[in-house]
Amino acid sequence: MRKHRNATTARSAPLPLRLRLPATSANLGAGFDAAACALELWLEIEARAARRPSLLVRGRDRARCASPQHNLLLETYFDVLAEVNAPKVPLALRVRNEIPIGKGCGSSAAARLAGILLAVHFGGLGWRAEEIVAEAARREGHGDNVAACWQGGFAVAAPAGDGEPRWTFAGAAPSWPLLLAVPREPLATEVARALLPASYARSDAVGNVQAAMLLAAAFLQDRREYLEAGMRDCLHEPYRRERCPLLAALKPLAGGQPIAGVSLSGAGPAVLLVPARGRAAAARRQAAATLRAAGLRAELIETRLAARGARHSWRGRS
Repeated sequence: MRKHRNATTARSAPLPLRLRLPATSANLGAGFDAAACALELWLEIEARAARRPSLLVRGRDRARCASPQHNLLLETYFDVLAEVNAPKVPLALRVRNEIPIGKGCGSSAAARLAGILLAVHFGGLGWRAEEIVAEAARREGHGDNVAACWQGGFAVAAPAGDGEPRWTFAGAAPSWPLLLAVPREPLATEVARALLPASYARSDAVGNVQAAMLLAAAFLQDRREYLEAGMRDCLHEPYRRERCPLLAALKPLAGGQPIAGVSLSGAGPAVLLVPARGRAAAARRQAAATLRAAGLRAELIETRLAARGARHSWRGRS
């Protein structure tokens, strides 16, 4: 665990803070625990120091976001301040959420990053960007989700020898339309993780490495025709299909018209679909018809690849 430090100077009255963080789709195709992309679905927060804490929530999954108990954003905020022995400043929070919670769309990465940013700002911690991201990755356990949420676009993350995560924004992200198929019931990451085997065949590992190279090329070169192969996965999708029925129904659509690629989003159960060029409306129609034919119900959310990641500002500065 890296050492924490407090800022050398503390502010008695921190300025109000605004945050905007994107949803993410990690475990992207063959990039299991390595690659993710940011989506234009946002967690937006306005925060100010207050005598008494308050929480006003609008948007998706309002009841879960509005609960002060088991609230990941608040838990992270107070945990970080406690670890560095900083005062626990009560906050008045206004939250607007567009990210499905517990569905594999990066809600926990966004909440943890937001909680850390709140602690850094209102605790006067003075952390650099590298420290913020490293702390979020340590708490999240998935550097790919955190990297995409922080930087936007297509991101790759890998651990270094010292255990600290390393991440990169792998080139300018193409402005692709995307489609999320989101079922009603969530799937806990811990449950999804428990479905995975302890070891893999060499052929599966090699196959994923080969596919991951195509996945990176697809995003870096704006080549959606590479996605069908680049989103073939042997390491986690086959073991999660039973708990993620949308994947089994939608995966065969990849590689043709109108859908270029299909991937489980994060640990599931949501599924990410990338329409072929100029075929976004047709992709939605085909996905909806396929799910109806399979007797499956899901919300289809139209979004785009988000070129920008987390943003914060106070009094007009960012």
